Amino acid sequence: MATRKPGPDFRRDTMTQRIALRLFAVLFAATLLAGAAQAQPAAYPQQPLKWVVPYAPGGTTDVIARQLAVRMGQTLGQSVIADNKPGAASIIGATFIARSAPDGYTVGTADSGTLAFNPAMYASLGYDAGKDFSLIGGLGRMPLVLAVHPLFPAKDVQEFLALVRKSPGAVSSASAGSGSPLHVALELFKQQTRTDILHVAYKGAAPALQDLMAGQVNSMFVDLPASLSMIKAGKIRVLAVATPQRLALLPDVPTMAEAGVPGYQAYAWQGLVGPAGLPTPVLERLNKELVAALSHAQTRARLQEIGIEPMPMAPQQFADFVHDEQKRWSGVIEAANIRLD
Repeated sequence: MATRKPGPDFRRDTMTQRIALRLFAVLFAATLLAGAAQAQPAAYPQQPLKWVVPYAPGGTTDVIARQLAVRMGQTLGQSVIADNKPGAASIIGATFIARSAPDGYTVGTADSGTLAFNPAMYASLGYDAGKDFSLIGGLGRMPLVLAVHPLFPAKDVQEFLALVRKSPGAVSSASAGSGSPLHVALELFKQQTRTDILHVAYKGAAPALQDLMAGQVNSMFVDLPASLSMIKAGKIRVLAVATPQRLALLPDVPTMAEAGVPGYQAYAWQGLVGPAGLPTPVLERLNKELVAALSHAQTRARLQEIGIEPMPMAPQQFADFVHDEQKRWSGVIEAANIRLD
């Protein structure tokens, strides 16, 4: 009988191949997972944020920004640092924001002047209000009031209007500057009451208020945060508030509607924006933390006690609000022929 020669062990070879294939599969899967992990963006934020404030330190805009920056920094896990870039009716700060990288690390305040007034008053800006910003959410609005010198003879709005109509152009009204919210509010009042009031433009609300207290000008539309301490001290007298309801801080002062000027409303307002093209997750995270900061009891109380009404909004709500404000005020500015080129 012939003897069979030894040959390869097929069973052993098959087992070795299976082990090798399994090892390859494990290594291949690990490589894919590592690659996927590397492809995922790092959680936002990974570094401090810059909050551009388009006005000088110490004013209402600066106060709001710093209050909210501290609160948002706590929940974001990164510092939010205020960076003041004042000048040119907020154009310098707005242009800086618009030209920043859309990575969520540069945001800033844009107000009614930035988004609603400037586009109607300037033929050329360093930014496009409709295209260059991601609208994150509302910050707050500041009610405007019509104030006069304490010795001014008019005791209410109707007496004020009677004096104005008796001597057109003789009664003066100060503002923080041509094209400012205080100036545009005056022009709206003139248009709705069909009166002629002398506009006196100052370089800021502070010197305008000083001259109002000194009796150098007769009247002024002014925002509540800037004037509240003077009102309480009796240095200026408020004839009416430009809000739908009476203000809790001035419960005895009538609204414009109650005073005989129905439909007149005026606020200065502010929102938070970033450069156009912010990634949706970044935009949503910033809005979430902003709304939380505005809803925080301590922060909300601090803003309200100085005359600021918190204005939390989702991005689309804020975008709709800005659109409505642009439409409303552009008509007032065109009718008043306010040009700042």
